Amino acid sequence: MKSFKNRNNKNYAFNKVFISTTLVALTVACSSGNKENKTSDGAVKQAQQVTEARQRMEVEQKRQSMADKQIFAKSSAYHSPQQSIRYVNPQIVNTENYQHYSENGIKSALQDPVSTFSIDVDTGSYTNIRRMINQGMLPPADAVRIEEFINYFDYDYPQKSKNGSGNDAPFSIDTAIATSPWAEQRHIMRIGLKGFSPDVNQIAGRNLVFLLDVSGSMNQSNKLPLLTRSLELLTGQLSEQDSVSIVVYAGASGVVLEPTQGDKKAKIKQALTSLSAGGSTNGQAGIELAYNMAEQAFIKGGVNRVILATDGDFNVGVTSHDRLIELIKQKRKKGIVLTTLGFGQGNYNDHLMEQLADAGNGNYAYIDNIHEARKVLVDEMNATLLTIAKDVKIQVEFNPNLVAEYRLLGYENRVLKSEDFNNDKVDAGEIGAGHTVTALYELTLNTSNNRYLDPLRYQEAQVKQGAKTQNNKFSDELALVKLRYKPFNSEKSQLITQTVLTNQITDFNQQSDDFRFASSVVGFAHLLKQSHYWQGMSYQQIIDLALGAKGRDEFGYRAEFINLVRSSASLQVSFPRQSDQELQPVELNFQGFARSIEAKPTLLTAN
Repeated sequence: MKSFKNRNNKNYAFNKVFISTTLVALTVACSSGNKENKTSDGAVKQAQQVTEARQRMEVEQKRQSMADKQIFAKSSAYHSPQQSIRYVNPQIVNTENYQHYSENGIKSALQDPVSTFSIDVDTGSYTNIRRMINQGMLPPADAVRIEEFINYFDYDYPQKSKNGSGNDAPFSIDTAIATSPWAEQRHIMRIGLKGFSPDVNQIAGRNLVFLLDVSGSMNQSNKLPLLTRSLELLTGQLSEQDSVSIVVYAGASGVVLEPTQGDKKAKIKQALTSLSAGGSTNGQAGIELAYNMAEQAFIKGGVNRVILATDGDFNVGVTSHDRLIELIKQKRKKGIVLTTLGFGQGNYNDHLMEQLADAGNGNYAYIDNIHEARKVLVDEMNATLLTIAKDVKIQVEFNPNLVAEYRLLGYENRVLKSEDFNNDKVDAGEIGAGHTVTALYELTLNTSNNRYLDPLRYQEAQVKQGAKTQNNKFSDELALVKLRYKPFNSEKSQLITQTVLTNQITDFNQQSDDFRFASSVVGFAHLLKQSHYWQGMSYQQIIDLALGAKGRDEFGYRAEFINLVRSSASLQVSFPRQSDQELQPVELNFQGFARSIEAKPTLLTAN
């Protein structure tokens, strides 16, 4: 850029000198002619020539200056035949934060037959990435969490009709297994949970504290204005037995609305619409004040929840994530749950939002538009607000006589040690009323010739010997699924078990729409992550699979997913991602009016 500016200054100086020289020469020519040329007509003609020359030079100078400005402005949008340059306003720095997790690897059923993980009902990753794709951007790989893609959608699993009291679990377990649609001689095993839906009339009441970030970073149309409209939708569902408080925080925190009955909707709306953004972000002070308000209006036997709505950009007070998380863990012991709602872009802290929700025994959602607000806070209000079981863990033991290897798809940040399964002190995920939770494994059976891992010489002999001596009652069991959970009002876990049998294996095309659609979602997430484990389906094949498995789609979420895959396929063709995700500065070399740029996708800078 510096060379461009210098060259522009030199051109301007040259043109100025050239114009002056030309005018002097014409003037001399006019004054030095012979007497015959000094008639009035000749003088007029010569004056016209001088004027015309001056005008031509001024027009040329302006044209040159305008052309240079146009090239400078358009250079950011220039695309070479092979490469693309993406312009970023230097005043807007993207500081979005996503945690890197290595993908779950292939496990040998003989050497490591047990897989243990916590459930996850968060959906923030899917909606955040939907926002990026709708804005014409492919997401960074670390922003993709496969389990949150799968669990964004509802599935028609068998549902418990009872409330989970006594020995009756508050949810059902459904297992299925089919041939893999993306790899020959491999299988997909699905574990599905469906929480029961209680009678809302039996709920003692909802004590909700809205903890709202009104700092300067929230001063964008997709942040504070969307936040207030979203919470207006939620308050429209409340009644007189419910309570709403509003706490805000920026440089300092304060109470905007003391505990107010849910049917005082005009008062609540007035408090929401009066909010404005400004200042830095002191998250700690706001969180402490919000929990104090929740304790003040605590409803015994009801829903007591703090709803934190922010972009996660905490920059004053306790800015250490570990200290914030520890603070929330201490508060959850009082029976108050934390839900986090993410808003905005540019400085969005996805990793912190997920961590805070996990620490507060709650859930995390990202609100990218008013339709998502309706889904989370109206259509799925009970699933979002009413917890029916906590510390839900799943442990799967694979039979090495039938299963050679396996891989858990997603849940990288939820993996637990085997001994954590029976330890009630180890925290795990919660499930809300009516929530569905889905986990998928990719399996390779011993009969397959398409393994990731080569069979080991001596252990293979051990497997064959074990198959001969194995008790017949286990010979048709592929896996044993165990699940532990705590009722919401108890600290003692309960155990549920279910086996997966060989006679459950079906052809993929014979499986339910839900099974096949979830498989298409997994495929899409793998493509966006650029997973090295994904060697199968293309974007078009995923689109075809999802179209054939869309099934009942009351709210259009599955149709929207298909369109997202189409958009991603187009973006992949138009702006192929490099293996190097980092954007590096590039110096542009302008030569005349024929400009050419040869570089990787980069930031344009003024240096």
